[in-house]
Amino acid sequence: MAARQKGRDYRGFVLLSILLGTLWEVWAGHIRYSVPEETDKGSFVGNVAKDLGLEPRELTERGVRIVSRGRTQLFALNQRSGSLITAGRIDREELCAQSARCLVNFNILMEDKMNLYPIEVEITDVNDNAPRFLKEEINVKIMENTAPGVRFPLNEARDPDVGTNSLQSYQLSPSHHFSLDVQTGDDGTKYPELVLDRVLDREEEAVHHLLLTASDGGDPLRSGTARIQVTVVDVNDHAPVFSLPQYRVTIPENVPVGTTLLTVNAIDLDDGLNGEVTYSFQKITQKILQIFQLNSLTGELSTLQGLDYEESGFYEMEVQAQDGPGSLTRTKVLITILDVNDNTPEVTVMSLSSSVPEDTPLGTVTALFYLQDQDSGKNGEVTCTIPENLPFKLERSIDNYYRLVTAKNLDRERLSVYNITVKATDGGTPPLSTETCISIHVADTNDNPPTFSHKSYSVFVPENNLRGASIFSVTAHDPDSEENAQVIYSLVEDTIQGAPVSSYVSINSDTGVLYALRSFDYEQFRNLQLRVTACDSGDPPLSSNASLSLFILDKNDNAPEILYPSLPSDGSTGMELTPRSAEPGYLVTKVVAVDRDSGQNAWLSYRLLKASEPGLFSVGVHTGEVRTARALQDRDALKQSLVVAVQDHGQPPLSATVTLTVAVANSIPEVLADLSSLESSADPDDSRLTLYLVVAVAAVSCVFLAFVIVLLALRLRRWHVSRLLQASGVGLAGVSASHFVGMDRVQAFLQTYSHEVSLTADSRKSHLIFPQPNYADTLISQESCEKNDPLLTSIDFHEFKDEIPNTQVSSVSVFISKRTYILIVL
Repeated sequence: MAARQKGRDYRGFVLLSILLGTLWEVWAGHIRYSVPEETDKGSFVGNVAKDLGLEPRELTERGVRIVSRGRTQLFALNQRSGSLITAGRIDREELCAQSARCLVNFNILMEDKMNLYPIEVEITDVNDNAPRFLKEEINVKIMENTAPGVRFPLNEARDPDVGTNSLQSYQLSPSHHFSLDVQTGDDGTKYPELVLDRVLDREEEAVHHLLLTASDGGDPLRSGTARIQVTVVDVNDHAPVFSLPQYRVTIPENVPVGTTLLTVNAIDLDDGLNGEVTYSFQKITQKILQIFQLNSLTGELSTLQGLDYEESGFYEMEVQAQDGPGSLTRTKVLITILDVNDNTPEVTVMSLSSSVPEDTPLGTVTALFYLQDQDSGKNGEVTCTIPENLPFKLERSIDNYYRLVTAKNLDRERLSVYNITVKATDGGTPPLSTETCISIHVADTNDNPPTFSHKSYSVFVPENNLRGASIFSVTAHDPDSEENAQVIYSLVEDTIQGAPVSSYVSINSDTGVLYALRSFDYEQFRNLQLRVTACDSGDPPLSSNASLSLFILDKNDNAPEILYPSLPSDGSTGMELTPRSAEPGYLVTKVVAVDRDSGQNAWLSYRLLKASEPGLFSVGVHTGEVRTARALQDRDALKQSLVVAVQDHGQPPLSATVTLTVAVANSIPEVLADLSSLESSADPDDSRLTLYLVVAVAAVSCVFLAFVIVLLALRLRRWHVSRLLQASGVGLAGVSASHFVGMDRVQAFLQTYSHEVSLTADSRKSHLIFPQPNYADTLISQESCEKNDPLLTSIDFHEFKDEIPNTQVSSVSVFISKRTYILIVL
């Protein structure tokens, strides 16, 4: 029915539920259990889950627990089985003294609905105490002329058990002069009396020793004994007589210690020793002896310690008056304690909802209080109040329980925390009060998404960054609180060059710090487009996005790369040929280099780092052109070594070097004639080289000697080579005499522009491929050169090898100067 009305009248349903819950608490019957005293801790008392109609697992889910009214927790709730068990050993006598029934009352609280269920447990008595006499030895004095049949009251035994387990009978040891008679009082107490059966004769026996045994009716039976010593004295015909049959006094509980409460008075008409009366307690517990004291001579009854009405409001005791010979008289003393308002009320918070959603409906229970005051009457009547102008009100539940419920709509934005002071006041004069402060937090609802400070961000990251380095940080603010304001950052899934964004950049989900997962390369890509999502942890979660552009900045991480002259792959060395007749500014060659970086990192400059003949050559700073700086002279060495450095303008700058070898000669024979001197020439500084350089020079000399021997062998077969060249129709057929020279089996082809190639005889059929010349530094077009230079073709040399069977072509080197191609076949 509640489900059908929820959509129509939600407020009416809440009020009806509260009303029904209150009626159930008022009319619900008590749940009663019974358990013997002295049972072990954890003993079963009753199945609370079953009696409440719950499954054991629901106890934890619904917050079922015990709320005790007393100071000591006697019982506990087993959350697994749903059973009520003892929290320790229970002593019925300590708990209820000698009351006929011992009942312990407490409540079961169901926190989810804040309902209370009263529980009543009866503690049944077991025979765990034996009867005990206050004094183990009883002294009785009897006049020798006492007539038979006279009764002498004896100290009764006390048994704190009840029912059949309490004191049931007395027995006296056999005696010829005495017997035992037991009287039963109005309250059921049994009083033993010693009865004189025969006349005593002091001269015959002055002292009689008897044994009094007190037994209970328990199973097993327990008993206690007291020794009776009867002293026969001379005649004393008057016993003490109290002025009142019983004494009553009413005092407040706050009387000072040592105050005299009353004075008992007994008169004995005898003279001398027989008339001297002494007073003593009878029928009193050890606890009373610690609270009160009796002056044995004056009969004044005073306090030994402070009284507490909450501990006991009434005391009953007997006072015995005995004269010198031993005549006894007893009277009762009744002391009533009046309550004084000396205890402040106590407020116990049984259940508290520390956090309440701001959309909580009216009438929702947020806290449950229990009020108690140890005083009685009006002093113990407690009322509870809270300040006005709060969106809460108090409602009374069963016993002294109060509920704190919502009375107005809550608004977290107006006030997020309510500090409520609960004041409890008793009805005493003057009234006492106590205050308890509780805090109720208004919980936020997730109604605000996280927002970034900017809709888009631009991030600049230098290339070659460290992997895992932090590159940027984004922050989104959520005005909500707690988990509704806990922002989680993430990257929107996307791909960059076929790879997911998560392989390039990651983001810390808690702090919004972005990290680079790889080292970026400006030459690979220059920017990344990302989208960052900020999502809160509310239910449902809210989110927002921001775009992020990641720009890669170039760094000078690439050294210049020299394209020309390129290093040969076979280890041979090429030369640039320059005639001795070259004028200053003659273009010898050009160094061509590139840099993969951009901007000023790719701006290249050239400089001559080292030259065997300083001042002979110069290098264009921006063009890389190697030109003669002055006219060549006869004294200039044939072989000139130049080291050209190429450097970019990055910070720090990177550079590369190339070594150029320039042959200065007007003709090929001059080169060959001076070859030996070139190979054997030494630097002026060679004299200072170590031993390994000397060995290197010796090796070069041996190579030169072998070279001369090969040249002589080739010269002997010159005529045979001439015939082979004339017979061949490929390669040299179209070459004019002006472009071909020969000397000692060495052929040279002269053509413009310089290239270098090497040919080895590793394969059976060898070809020499002339690469396309570099026309970047000349005014002659490539097309004209391709048409006019018949040497830019593939030359087949396998026939040479076949025609010269005894000669091995070890190397073919082509030196191409600006005006001449030089092909040397060895």
